[in-house]
Amino acid sequence: MAKQDYYETLGVARDADDAAIKRAFRNLAKECHPDRNPGDERSEHRFKEVNEAYEALKDPQRRAAYDQFGHAAFERGGPQGFSGDFSASMSEIFDDLFGEFMGSRRGGPRTMRERGADLRYNLEVSLREAYEGKSAQIRVPSSITCNTCSGSGAKPGTSPSACRTCGGGGKVRASQGFFTIERTCPACQGRGEMIEDPCPDCRGSGRVTKERTLSVTIPAGVEDGTRIRLANEGEAGLRGGPPGDLYIFLTIRPHEFFQRDGADLFCRVPISMTTAALGGRIEVPMVNGGRTRVKILEGTQAGRQFRLKGKGMPVMRSKAVGDMYIQVEVETPRNLTRKQKDILREFDKASSDSTSPESSSFFARVKEFFGGIGE
Repeated sequence: MAKQDYYETLGVARDADDAAIKRAFRNLAKECHPDRNPGDERSEHRFKEVNEAYEALKDPQRRAAYDQFGHAAFERGGPQGFSGDFSASMSEIFDDLFGEFMGSRRGGPRTMRERGADLRYNLEVSLREAYEGKSAQIRVPSSITCNTCSGSGAKPGTSPSACRTCGGGGKVRASQGFFTIERTCPACQGRGEMIEDPCPDCRGSGRVTKERTLSVTIPAGVEDGTRIRLANEGEAGLRGGPPGDLYIFLTIRPHEFFQRDGADLFCRVPISMTTAALGGRIEVPMVNGGRTRVKILEGTQAGRQFRLKGKGMPVMRSKAVGDMYIQVEVETPRNLTRKQKDILREFDKASSDSTSPESSSFFARVKEFFGGIGE
């Protein structure tokens, strides 16, 4: 069976330039590559034909021989189908298929700048500071760009040179059979450059360790565990690479009076038995350091909550404000004098079921309960 004309195989004109032939080959190779068409024998055969045609036409001398003698130019002593340059062709295919993996591409010298590490700083604030917001000064020990070499890692007056092993590409290739394996250059660790004369201050790393003072704005309404990100304030990158970020994790210090639930505040307030019975007004603290008056209704029971609307915590980056809840706890009198005890006894004698309706109702039900058991 006669072979198809190589130009027809690639779908190009006979006067096509090298770029057009290479472009046609890459498109067809990707289309019929066995990895993209597993188990398809036609695609595998087509892939072999495309590769054979490209091997003949990519080299000017081989192309001139083919133009003059056709397929007969390669029938003596020369390889047919897969040539000795097959691994190079495969390398081009894999470059096109996978070359943009991890954001890099083969083609020329490059320098990989390693990004600096992110840093964490734990900061504790009071509940009032969380209520009002504040500006804090923190001291962070971290790596910063070396001023002597401006982060290059090279001694002033010198500059890094391209790695001799990888030619500045940061990767080296090795052919194994039909495949080309690419790995990080062991000489420069993928940076693409070498420093012959390192900076005396940073010893070639491009950064030095120093403590910095930073200003942090804490917005009103922050909660426990809130994370604040300071972009580019982390560790400096290696040899001029971009810096990392600084993350500040906030912890809210426990308050003496208040417990917090989101934007709401809760405060337990003990009141006397007489205040609970007769009613009155009490003063309670506020988170901002002020005080407010709360009216206690006559006959208030222990555990009763009073809601103070808008007296809670602000919601971060919002105009909304939570509420404050006052929960009263009735305190039983202790260390009574004889006179006080006599007064309470007189009060008890004058009391009726309506004075303490809940206890009277409870013990009445208890009596019925035990009476039912006896029957």
